[in-house]
Amino acid sequence: MSASFHFSSRYGHPTLGLSTHQPDLSVVVPIYNEVENLPHLLEAIATALEHSGITYEILCVDDGSKDGSAELLKQLSSHHSHLRTVLLRRNYGQTAAMAAGFNYAQGRIIVTLDGDLQNDPLDIPLLVAKLNEGYDLVSGWRKDRKDATLTRLLPSKIANLLIARVTGVQLHDYGCSLKAYRSELVSDMNLYGELHRFLPALAFIEGARITEVPVRHHARRFGHSKYGLGRTLRVLADLLTIYFMKRFLTRPMHVFGLWGFVSILLGLGLAGYLAFLKIGLGESIGDRPLLILAVVLLITGIQLFSFGLLAELLMRTYHESQNRPIYRVREVVEPSTPDTP
Repeated sequence: MSASFHFSSRYGHPTLGLSTHQPDLSVVVPIYNEVENLPHLLEAIATALEHSGITYEILCVDDGSKDGSAELLKQLSSHHSHLRTVLLRRNYGQTAAMAAGFNYAQGRIIVTLDGDLQNDPLDIPLLVAKLNEGYDLVSGWRKDRKDATLTRLLPSKIANLLIARVTGVQLHDYGCSLKAYRSELVSDMNLYGELHRFLPALAFIEGARITEVPVRHHARRFGHSKYGLGRTLRVLADLLTIYFMKRFLTRPMHVFGLWGFVSILLGLGLAGYLAFLKIGLGESIGDRPLLILAVVLLITGIQLFSFGLLAELLMRTYHESQNRPIYRVREVVEPSTPDTP
């Protein structure tokens, strides 16, 4: 399959770390303990792209593997001219590994996929062609997924419905790592926590055009899955972060100020009622629980209102403006160039 490319700087930001010979495509693969899969993965990617007419690089980010994946990647880099390797100092998690991949990728288009061979590299040209229709992000949809029903499929289905409802981005499969992005889009997004699974929602906040296409999915052949139910609470926490960013990132006063104002009004209402009882009717109010509630509501309202003002100021120096990466790179292994006679 061949594909033509038309690129636009819609977001007005330069792609990070571009070389003189910028490839059309960067295939970013986070790696954690996938030593058995690596040779097959690189061969599958090369087979999928060698006749596509696309200039490409394969960027493997080793996230502190302990099974020899890093050493194997160093060896493979010596005779794979398309392979670049980024070795992180320790295991930071998939989000940090993907952030490193985005920062070191040189392609005009970036495609991500897992290193476990469950995503099929043959679908990469399909995603690129769809992106070329004018989209900024194309997400894979594992329509016929080859995973355990109770531990993987059911929780994933529930999570996808919940994420789509909260974020407003209607995708069937948020958890599919096989996605294609325009490089200027990912240069606007800094990742932390478990936000890699919410990349479509983050892109939507940036005004990106998003779609999805059905892709193939294979059962894992080697190694063990790194996903489990233990991530549920972290995903829910990050989902709340995304919801807040989508609704109130540029206007935090709208949420904190609103509830602060409501709290202050309730406190003043109770205080007025108690003042009428004390002054107008001569009743004792010192032992009334309403007095404590009125004081608490007033203090809470003032705190929320003040917090909203501070949030409005802090949003100008929002997390991403610090330009401080969430990972530390130990080494970058570039492909060796063949000796010229």
